[in-house]
Amino acid sequence: MEERVRLNRFIAEAGVASRREADRIIDAGRVTVNGRPAEMGEKVSSADDVRIDGRKIAKERGPAVILAFNKPRGLECTSDRGNEDSVIKYIGYPKRIFTVGRLDKDSEGLLLLTNDGELANRIMRSRYGHEKEYVVTVDRDIVPEFLEGMAGGVPLGDGVVTRRCKVSAEGPRVLRIVLRQGLNRQIRRMCAYFGYGVVRLVRVRVMNIELGDLKPGRYRDISRSEREILQKMLAESRLEEKD
Repeated sequence: MEERVRLNRFIAEAGVASRREADRIIDAGRVTVNGRPAEMGEKVSSADDVRIDGRKIAKERGPAVILAFNKPRGLECTSDRGNEDSVIKYIGYPKRIFTVGRLDKDSEGLLLLTNDGELANRIMRSRYGHEKEYVVTVDRDIVPEFLEGMAGGVPLGDGVVTRRCKVSAEGPRVLRIVLRQGLNRQIRRMCAYFGYGVVRLVRVRVMNIELGDLKPGRYRDISRSEREILQKMLAESRLEEKD
């Protein structure tokens, strides 16, 4: 007999959204199970009739789609195809995909997209501490105190302090930063705390996937070796969680 799983996981494995986004869809009352409004946390299987906005969903078959996209400035990380600035609409991929995490509208660079909600959830889960690397241009000259402060943990208000991170100067006004968390507009807020404004922010790596020479506005399937290494890293992080 097929194992029943939580509804948000079922939706994620159907390639509709990440677990976090699935929770928002359920909470908004857009999901039904066997003709009745879905309840947060309930368990389902493929034998159940699960629908979002009246459309029946089923688990995806075959290997997951994993794309690397060089997001230009001005595009938004939303699945709303009615949004003219949507990354999904811009790419026009033939299968239903969604973004793995977000880059804000003013930021550029590497964005992963997939149709595997469980994979997206494992990449984004902050407790795993997966690395994301950025190259940031600021509006005035970098001083050692700024780098030390950024690396040591920055208070962002409401008791939130960023995790320690790796920061290095790449030029008089350019720094490279490696984060292991993903708070909303985190780098911009960190810089602002020290009186710096961000002129340009480019993400160049997510875990083992690098932006490389991918041109702005273009995407590619990640390579077989990238996929294998990514899956190994995700498996190891889950094992560490159990220890």
